[in-house]
Amino acid sequence: MNQQIAFLGTGLMGAPMVRRLLGAGFPVRVWNRDSAKAQALVADGAELADTPAQAVTGAEVVFTMLSDGQAVEDVLFTHGTAAHLAAGTVVVDTSSIAPDQARDHATRLAARGTPHVDCPVSGGVAGAEAGTLALMAGGAGDVIDRLAPVLAPLGRVTHVGPSGAGQVCKLANQQIVAITIAAIAEAMVLVQAGGADRAKFRQAIRGGFAESRILDLHGGRMVARDFTPGGPARLHLKDLRAVAALAQAQGLALPQTNAVHQAFADFVANGGGDADHSALLLHLEGMNPRK
Repeated sequence: MNQQIAFLGTGLMGAPMVRRLLGAGFPVRVWNRDSAKAQALVADGAELADTPAQAVTGAEVVFTMLSDGQAVEDVLFTHGTAAHLAAGTVVVDTSSIAPDQARDHATRLAARGTPHVDCPVSGGVAGAEAGTLALMAGGAGDVIDRLAPVLAPLGRVTHVGPSGAGQVCKLANQQIVAITIAAIAEAMVLVQAGGADRAKFRQAIRGGFAESRILDLHGGRMVARDFTPGGPARLHLKDLRAVAALAQAQGLALPQTNAVHQAFADFVANGGGDADHSALLLHLEGMNPRK
């Protein structure tokens, strides 16, 4: 019999991940702060919980997919959800939070006999829907090995190190994504200013050294000017702030990351926080009004 799963946080990423788990035959009990988002999954076979504590009671694996570290802290500890976890229940935090927060959560849960895996994901909504997410798992190797059947419907999991390592790798991933989005957006501005067609430019460089998943998806968004959020800019800024804090703590100079961090901060401050992170193009266009 498949393990009972609780899933806390059924927003843009959480909902399609739940559907993948249900499709693989796992019983899933769901909770979301906005209950309507969890209710929408009942038609797919999920069981609705009124509270996080109700969701995790009797669960063997608990997923969290929440907006930030404070949200994870509030749900697990401030509101007492951790007290309802059975000994041996595994908490898999797929949220993107600071590494030190992940390590703190792991330590506090371990004191209750609850293993913790920080397992942030990359691949966006499209990857969540297709089950092709990249899962970066930090924690005990034997625990992660046992989770393989549960994680398989979501994508490809890699054990990247001890507690907190998953979040470190996610921050590095977010560096690459942000810098690449900025590079493509700047190229789009240059191409248009120089009299070429943006769509044809993107088509022309496909398959060359500039090819990437980001050119495919986010470059396509820029051409179509469709900035419906798959990954809101404000959440990417949150990750870039965590990168900056980690870099400062380690005494690292990261000039490219610093520049794109400032660009995202300016874009969000000017009202772009709820747009997709590919909408950084709009910020660059604002800096370079067409003549």
